[in-house]
Amino acid sequence: MASSDPNKRPPPPPGPDSAAMPPSSWAKRTGFRPKFSGETNASDSGQISAMPPPEPPVSSSQARPKPPNSSLDLEAGRPRAAPNGEAAARDRAKEEKEKERKVEREKELAPPVRKRRDSDGGKNLGANGQPAAGEGSRRAVRNEEADVLPQSVLDDDGFISRQSHMKYELRDSPGLVPIGLYGFQHFLSMLGSLILIPLVLVPAMGGSHEDTANVVSTVLFISGVTTLLHISFGSRLPLIQGPSFVYLAPALAIINSPEFLGLNGNNFKHIMKELQGAVIIGSAFQAFLGYSGLMSIFVRLINPVVVAPTVAAVGLSFYSYGFPRVGTCIEIGAVQILLVIVFSLYLRKVSILGHRVFLIYAVPLGLFITWATAFLLTESGVYNYKGCDANIPASNIISDHCRKHVSRMKSCRVDTTQALRAAPWFRFPYPLQWGTPVFHWNMALVMCVVSIISSVDSVGSYHASSLLVASRPPTAGVLSRGIGLEGLSSILAGLWGTGTGSTTLTENVHTIAVTKMGSRKAVQLGACILIALSLIGKVGGFIASIPQVIVAALLCFMWAMLTALGLSNLRYSEAGSSRNIIIVGLSLFFSLSIPAYFQQYGISPNSNVSVPSYLQPYIVASHGPIQTKSSGLNYVLNTLLSLHMVVAFLLALILDNTVPGSRQERGVYVWSEREAARREPAVCKDYELPFRVSRMFRWVKWVGL
Repeated sequence: MASSDPNKRPPPPPGPDSAAMPPSSWAKRTGFRPKFSGETNASDSGQISAMPPPEPPVSSSQARPKPPNSSLDLEAGRPRAAPNGEAAARDRAKEEKEKERKVEREKELAPPVRKRRDSDGGKNLGANGQPAAGEGSRRAVRNEEADVLPQSVLDDDGFISRQSHMKYELRDSPGLVPIGLYGFQHFLSMLGSLILIPLVLVPAMGGSHEDTANVVSTVLFISGVTTLLHISFGSRLPLIQGPSFVYLAPALAIINSPEFLGLNGNNFKHIMKELQGAVIIGSAFQAFLGYSGLMSIFVRLINPVVVAPTVAAVGLSFYSYGFPRVGTCIEIGAVQILLVIVFSLYLRKVSILGHRVFLIYAVPLGLFITWATAFLLTESGVYNYKGCDANIPASNIISDHCRKHVSRMKSCRVDTTQALRAAPWFRFPYPLQWGTPVFHWNMALVMCVVSIISSVDSVGSYHASSLLVASRPPTAGVLSRGIGLEGLSSILAGLWGTGTGSTTLTENVHTIAVTKMGSRKAVQLGACILIALSLIGKVGGFIASIPQVIVAALLCFMWAMLTALGLSNLRYSEAGSSRNIIIVGLSLFFSLSIPAYFQQYGISPNSNVSVPSYLQPYIVASHGPIQTKSSGLNYVLNTLLSLHMVVAFLLALILDNTVPGSRQERGVYVWSEREAARREPAVCKDYELPFRVSRMFRWVKWVGL
């Protein structure tokens, strides 16, 4: 065996003459690599990178001679000769020993990799499933405290796998009691997304508190039914379906259409039937888009740089509604916002019995505490004014003293609604409960465009959630199947009359990452619990009695969360790339500026508008700048171009697919290949339809596996 003494080592063979090297730039000759803000490196943009395995330790006798870095002359651009061979040999031996010690330390500190069953490990990839370049600089280490996507790896078949940090994964079944508890927890953590939209829409339609309670019960019922359908026959991912904020702005635009502004009395049922017709037509278009296979083609144009500004624009579009409503009772609304912020940020790592209660239940806890505070203030007489009654309509109040305080009384008091008392104990939501839907082509066309935006939002949710809970991302056919079932689910929502479509809630990904619960059986059982609760009329009445100022405060947090979740999709791309920065910046800016032009066009500061100030952005159809001979075309164009998410989507889609950029820079979504996925048992178990339904539809090659 050769001796490891550097003094007895034979001198290294002479290297090639530097003069024989082909001429090149100074940077190539010296090995200099620039480190700019992200133009050449994607690993710093949030994409989870992989690190090539460390080189095995090599004995000093087998080490190849390598000129030391100190011999480089940066001024001359070529290496200098070493002073003598013996000193160079000592330096090389010292470097080899340091490298061996470094490798041993890395092996000791490296955590064991726990791979998912039914999948073979392999090379590491980025979070989007793409091999990232220049990734020896860092290793993505995830622990139980991190609420981020797990590390992705690539196995021998080219599939995307990952290191799991979930408590329960997609096909896990830990038992009836844990499944029931985790399923109820999953829905409770998303309470704000499920109940807040009807609390905004029904009062805007002129509905009573009883109408609000009935719509809330219907929303809970449809959410439970469509969640069961989606998990069983859609994407099969543990994603809760419900009334998405994507539908809120267009619904408010339809509610404030010119033909409805002149209606007198309770026009709730009339407007609801118009909304039902528009939702049904738009949802039928979405179902066709999915089940025809067109979605698997269209998805090639949808990438993180498109999804991020589109979803972010949904949250940013309600800035004129949020705090102006909170300001009607600032002491209650501000407390609600501060509590949710404290729970979700400052106390997010506080764990009770192994559960981070404050982070998971930030919205329900903040709602309960603020509501209790408002109740105590109401009962103590803080909002009592002599001779004034909050239940008397403002138009019938004669006293100037009462007129001054009536708005504050209605906003701050918790006893201004009789919804809980009037709600029945049992009520079964049934289809067409508001009457036969009314169909108008202009409103239906608006909802068709909105259904495309909803599908784009769902694409991002499918990809992110699959990296968390499934063995592989779904195929393009599974994605199309999920979008098609979302269309059918929204048709059910239109028939039952929820006011919006039923689609995948964007907050699903955050909830799964926080709760570490990805079992679809748990979400299915939670959906059954939600259906049972929807049949109890008092539950809807209780939710309908939440004061409007508390609703607005919760919506401020939910919309801010939605904006952040949208922008988080950029972690799959090179977020530091100037190309992506400019595209996202232009999309977000013009998504605010162009709708503002349409919303302000034709309205003078002294004009007498019949709707509240927070609803004025949604009356653009009556005064928009586009005025052609066709009133229906005017309605469609003025309404669509006044919606922030539509402008952001169009700009991002055009720019991302026309501006040159590599796949890694764009962060192109990587979906599993159909034929390869069918050979992988884990993928088949994750995405195949139950009860052998897949065998009946194997001839439909563009949908499913």
